[in-house]
Amino acid sequence: MTSTTEPTEPLSVEQLSATTLLRFATAGSVDDGKSTLVGRLLHDSKSILTDQLEAVEHASRNRGQDTPDLALLTDGLRAEREQGITIDVAYRYFATARRRFILADTPGHVQYTRNMVTGASTADLAVVLVDARNGVIEQTRRHAAVAALLRVPHVVLAVNKMDLVGYEESVFAAIAEEFTAYASELGVPEITAIPISALAGDNVVEPSANMDWYGGPTVLEHLESVPVSHDLAHCHARLPVQYVIRPQTAEHPDYRGYAGQIAAGTFRVGERVTVLPSGRTTTISGIDLLGKPVDAAWTTQSVTVLLADDIDVSRGDLIVPSKDAPPTTQDVEATVCHVADEALTVGHRVLLKHGTRTVKAIVKDIPSRLTLDDLSLHPHPGRLVANDIGRVKIRTAEPLPVDSYADSRRTGAFILIDPADGTTLTAGMVGESFAAPQPVKDESDDDGWDF
Repeated sequence: MTSTTEPTEPLSVEQLSATTLLRFATAGSVDDGKSTLVGRLLHDSKSILTDQLEAVEHASRNRGQDTPDLALLTDGLRAEREQGITIDVAYRYFATARRRFILADTPGHVQYTRNMVTGASTADLAVVLVDARNGVIEQTRRHAAVAALLRVPHVVLAVNKMDLVGYEESVFAAIAEEFTAYASELGVPEITAIPISALAGDNVVEPSANMDWYGGPTVLEHLESVPVSHDLAHCHARLPVQYVIRPQTAEHPDYRGYAGQIAAGTFRVGERVTVLPSGRTTTISGIDLLGKPVDAAWTTQSVTVLLADDIDVSRGDLIVPSKDAPPTTQDVEATVCHVADEALTVGHRVLLKHGTRTVKAIVKDIPSRLTLDDLSLHPHPGRLVANDIGRVKIRTAEPLPVDSYADSRRTGAFILIDPADGTTLTAGMVGESFAAPQPVKDESDDDGWDF
């Protein structure tokens, strides 16, 4: 089998623009080898600069190591290098001839669960590492649960350190079977298991001569070939309005365009659309992309939409197809991960940011907190602290057009913000999840908050 990771020469702008983009995150328990895997990917795919490699070699020599410690390519914080662990999410950008990548190397500690949520929230794929000597442990199950909660479409189980178990096929098969059964129960749609040694380079970029019993792809080959078109292009079309463009110049005296990045789906000239939350309908009379008119535009493109009727549209509004408009509501139920050190409590006054719209809101109830160890639910905890995942009920001051997170990861997500200092408190996913409890009777009243 030959590697698909050639080029030794930098890719041209034209080559890069012709490739697709894959966002992926790595996760795993402490010392499972996440940072080493990332370093091996970057090194063997020739995606690091000479001065970066020299810096790693120098740091490795200072630590008494004969060979470069590739984990240092991502563990950039001083505390990370001293402790030999990953603390913060490290983002890396690299490309091969077949695809561009944005990689989020996330921490493995329990107390950094919120960091994994941050890294995996926009990922198309999650790589969950397991130490072949230890097998599936509690933290492995936690990471599988977070990937399922965040609806990550593809999960790769990388069984690492196969060199330390004699490259035994039976060890790999047992771990793959246990993890696949657990992740499938959680609803993970696609699981690919790959036996690797990140330290030795087996099955990371190059196929391993030590595991001839394995006939599947290397990690990089899978990353290059996994489909990402499932993604947002086929979701409900949504355009959050970011800016209203009115030049009012002699050349464009009557131009009024509504600019933003298409969050999901495709829009076409002549299509009937509705502006939410007002509910007013009109027709798309034009679409400008990079200063030129086009007949259609789709997910992630930044466009300016022109409407046939002169209606009130402003930043924070959502343009959607009239035949496929989401409901508007002031009562949002969601699964959330609390990311701030300050606890989230019932009655907490917050700002809710959904797309380009930010509204005042109140936490009306916290029906349950999820225990990731065994997926059990602790009913009515009253508060969520840092790294907690639970269910919340929120009342907003204004109606919001929200999709279920299961239908759209972009328009089904939101964050809660502290109105006092702008701190991000909580990341939320609208609708049901595998952790959703039985319906809880809401016996609370408005407590004086008339929203």
